Amino acid sequence: MDERDLMRGALKATGIVKRGAQLKYGAIAMAIFVVGLVLLGMFFPAGQASAADCEDTGPGTADASAVSDGAGTQATSPLHEQQVEYAKDIDQAAKKAKLPGRATLIALMTAMQESTMQNLDHGDADSLGLFQQRPSMGWGTKQQIMTPSYAAESFFLGRGTNDGLTDIKGWDKIPLGDAAQKVQKSAYPELYAGHETAMRKLARDAGINLERDGSTTGGSSSTGDDTTPVTSENDNCGATKPGGGGTGGSAGGKFTDGTQTWKLNNPRSVEEAIAWAKKNSGAGSSKEWYQRCLAFTAIVYGWQFSGVNYAIDQYSVVPKSMQHDGDRHPPAGALMYWDTGHRAGHIAVYLGDGKVASNDILRPGYIDVVDAELFETKWGARYIGWTPPVFPRAG
Repeated sequence: MDERDLMRGALKATGIVKRGAQLKYGAIAMAIFVVGLVLLGMFFPAGQASAADCEDTGPGTADASAVSDGAGTQATSPLHEQQVEYAKDIDQAAKKAKLPGRATLIALMTAMQESTMQNLDHGDADSLGLFQQRPSMGWGTKQQIMTPSYAAESFFLGRGTNDGLTDIKGWDKIPLGDAAQKVQKSAYPELYAGHETAMRKLARDAGINLERDGSTTGGSSSTGDDTTPVTSENDNCGATKPGGGGTGGSAGGKFTDGTQTWKLNNPRSVEEAIAWAKKNSGAGSSKEWYQRCLAFTAIVYGWQFSGVNYAIDQYSVVPKSMQHDGDRHPPAGALMYWDTGHRAGHIAVYLGDGKVASNDILRPGYIDVVDAELFETKWGARYIGWTPPVFPRAG
């Protein structure tokens, strides 16, 4: 990820190393970095938007079994089998270090976010492998990082001046996604937490015991502390956070289904939004949209953020009078919703003629124009309905 690499590069350039100096200068470096991100957002707003703070996974927002192969065709079981094998490699490294099952879960969530649980020989800059570790940042040689057991060990125990999970004080009690972020230092820290549900399922498929006891430091005994660790289940991760909404724009115009007409305040008009979605799909798509269906729909209409945590929540915050339950005949430009069997659900922009623009349906991370029914036939999702392109909490 570009922003994460900028942060790591900045820390390296300023001579901030593993222990004391990080504590002394970390706050200053972070403040400078945040200001930089704000400025980047001013000049490049569309690419910086975020769908949610802790979006769950599932078809449409990704799953343990990837939704497509490298050619953009339907997922095959061998890909899921590869993910299961890599999950076993990660768990073996955790057990070798005598770490509890919670450490395995955090590592699985991290690898799923960073590489879709694939041992990639490429990535942003020189990022590689399951955890997208960088040789230039001291994580090891390319050959070492591409060895799953080595990469997992590095994640757990650290490598060079890079902190591992066991270097994080209280890692076993803080939220799972927060623990992952403290190792990875990603520019998108909110995305790790969303993989918990899918990674628990993948662990079951791999025969991994996530309730296994162990040491928080890599020793042989448990800490004995019975304080309940924080997870997305008890950290209010699933609750929609309040948002004040944005001021909108003059381009919104009106939206009608032939019976009712609504006034929109989106920065882009319906025509502009549809044109933007088409231009940024297919061959024009970049691979930044993995698990970001809600972010994509908000950005299509010119917003920088949706203001809600999950795609499915967007349906509920739209006024009831605008919800068209089960109606399969939306006007072009409408937002369509599906229940995927996971907390997040899925949302897509209807382009007309039965087509929608959506992430992940053909290629993980990319936007493609597909038949609206494909979510049901390919993912087994249940269609909920549509709403006008209204974002009550966006900004």
